[in-house]
Parts: sequence; C-alpha cells; structure tokens
Amino acid sequence: MSNRKLVQSYYEDINCLADLLGKLVNSYRLLIGGAGELNQIALATKSDVKHAIKRVNRLGGVIDNIITDMDDLNEEYIKYCKYKSELIKGIIGSEFVQNEIEEQLKR
Repeated sequence: MSNRKLVQSYYEDINCLADLLGKLVNSYRLLIGGAGELNQIALATKSDVKHAIKRVNRLGGVIDNIITDMDDLNEEYIKYCKYKSELIKGIIGSEFVQNEIEEQLKR
C-alpha cells in the first residue's frame, strides 16, 4: 500500500470514528430524554429509572473512550497535515499559490 493510500485509509478511519461518535451522542441524548420521561411516569418504579440512568452512564463511558482515542488520532493526523504543508511550501513558491488564488477569485 502506498503512503498516500495509507494516510487516506487513516483519514477514513478517523472519519468513521467521528460518524460513530455523532450517532452515539445522539443515542445518549435520547437515552437521557427517555430516562427523564420515565421519571415523570407515575407507574415507573425507582429501579426502572435507575436502570435507565445506568444505561446512559454506560454509553457515556463509551463516548468518553472514543473521544480520548480520537484526541490521539487527530493529533497525529494534524501533525501529518502540518508536515505535508511545510513540504508543499518548500516545493511550491508563494507566487504560484498567489496566482492560483487570484485565478480562482476571477471566476
């Protein structure tokens, strides 16, 4: 696998984690809302509400773990992007970039 494909795969993995995180956070919010509604129902027992809160807490722990892992992954990906940017700056002169930007603005 070429380096470019490896980094592209790495980026896609980070993107998948971000999508998963978004879905989990949405589920978390729904579970919190459900536990709140359950608490307001007269027929719900105290243990039902406690179980609902435990489910919320377990999912919250999963979300915390994913955020911690993503912090590490994002830090490495950002380092890669910065390194690539520095290499591009060394290869391509600022005049080239300025001309390219001016051409795009004219369109």
